[in-house]
Amino acid sequence: MPLDPRLHAFRPDLADERLRGRLEAERFVAGTPASVRVGCADLKRLPAVDAPNDSQLLYGEPLLVFERRDGFAWVQNESDGYVGWLREQALGQPQPVPTHRLGVLRTPLLPEPLVRAPYRDILSFGSKLAVTGWRDRYAELAGGGWVFADHLVELDRLEPDFTATACRFLGLPYLWGGRSVSGLDCSALVQLSLAVAGIALPRDSDQQEQAPSAGQRLPPDSSRRRGDLLFWRGHVAIALDAERVVNATGGPMLVVEEPFAALDARARAEYSSGLRSLRRL
Repeated sequence: MPLDPRLHAFRPDLADERLRGRLEAERFVAGTPASVRVGCADLKRLPAVDAPNDSQLLYGEPLLVFERRDGFAWVQNESDGYVGWLREQALGQPQPVPTHRLGVLRTPLLPEPLVRAPYRDILSFGSKLAVTGWRDRYAELAGGGWVFADHLVELDRLEPDFTATACRFLGLPYLWGGRSVSGLDCSALVQLSLAVAGIALPRDSDQQEQAPSAGQRLPPDSSRRRGDLLFWRGHVAIALDAERVVNATGGPMLVVEEPFAALDARARAEYSSGLRSLRRL
């Protein structure tokens, strides 16, 4: 089976050293460890500001950097394996092993542990953070900056009701390639919600549909239950019950709760096909 370029760093001129012997390239390089040092960084298809956004990287996520060019870096996100280009200014040094994650939808990153301090950035839900110290009601992060301590949860504390987690995003904007509280797409909503339940899924809906971690595959005409992952061509939603779903959708351009029938009708109109699979965890 051909390697998926979304999940393997290779081009005709350059490829990940780990792929040597599996494909041809002019040269192979070992990735250099780094991390994301901004709250959210767009992962682009090409090294250009106006290139399409394929995903986003969150603060602290570990990366491998294979090339730097014209202010961009060609990287692989070690969290979900996704490959693309991001602005070089978003790169930082590798971070220590994370100890906590952000448990609220968003929080400011502050230069000092003071409520009136001018914020440096905004961190998004699920960001994994290495806490190095505590002062009053604030936590100091590796790499600098402080966040409100009550907004953090220990990394091993799971939220098993991922359907309820997904509903916390209701009303946020839909954004193609988005993976943060500034906006997210259908597969990012599913990936982020399941991640805090301890279930790792790939980035895109077609990858999620095939992932073993997505649970048992059932026929599309099966009775739907809360927590079922519902897949159309190019779209994924989470069932709230037999009749309603939560999803990030380009219809209303929001994360919404809506009738299954309404979503299925839109999918049929856009793709000329209905629900094609159901995965149950």
